[in-house]
Amino acid sequence: MRAVIADDEPLLRHHLSKLLGELSSSIEVVASAKDGIEAVEKIKALKPDIVFLDIRMPGLNGLEVATIINELDVLPRIIFVTAYDHYAIEAFEQGAVDYLVKPIDESRLLKTCERLECQQEQSLNREELINILSQTQVKKEAPLTWLKAAKGEDIHLIHVDDVEYFKAEDKYVTVVTQSSEYIIRTPLKNLSRNLCSDTFWQIHRSIIVKVSSIHRVSRDITGKMIVELNGSAHKLPVSRNANALFKQM
Repeated sequence: MRAVIADDEPLLRHHLSKLLGELSSSIEVVASAKDGIEAVEKIKALKPDIVFLDIRMPGLNGLEVATIINELDVLPRIIFVTAYDHYAIEAFEQGAVDYLVKPIDESRLLKTCERLECQQEQSLNREELINILSQTQVKKEAPLTWLKAAKGEDIHLIHVDDVEYFKAEDKYVTVVTQSSEYIIRTPLKNLSRNLCSDTFWQIHRSIIVKVSSIHRVSRDITGKMIVELNGSAHKLPVSRNANALFKQM
């Protein structure tokens, strides 16, 4: 089964494609799209069997894309992906085969793959949809504003606007500002969920950087991308998975 992934987050597209490759031998990702307009173009051109559609995308949102492709002669099966579960009923009304809530849980995605691989699969019904959302239990929180961070024996309140980057260490995360460094014990994975994704980018599995702090992106002698910060000697590695974040810069 050929699949297209449409999501405006490069890391999400890569992560979902990688998980699908690990969880299913019968689903092949043939293309990805960064917005709704590109999604429609690729779906019309490639005629995939499956489409993973982010609901909140620029250009056209996922529900608008679903409305357009529902007019095609051969309809792909749609799996909606979103961080906002209040879109669930609208997704149901568009005939979604399944519905995934970000951050994507591997066990939930496995169930989605099993549903897609079942030849007699039917679209979600309302009871299934309610059950999915009740199991997800994703908290909808406002982006993080203040951090309680330690330096020595003292606790400091750090505004996220003052943070240059976060770096995961062994059992803690270092919070780096222009003037100092602090420590918090919140795992980087949990921290990333509470940061504004437009303001902070995860450029490496151990590093989240504030976008406005980036001076430029260069390459080292091995060809790997390096982020250089404004007014700082610090240079931060960019993982291969995050390279796509800087392709248009």
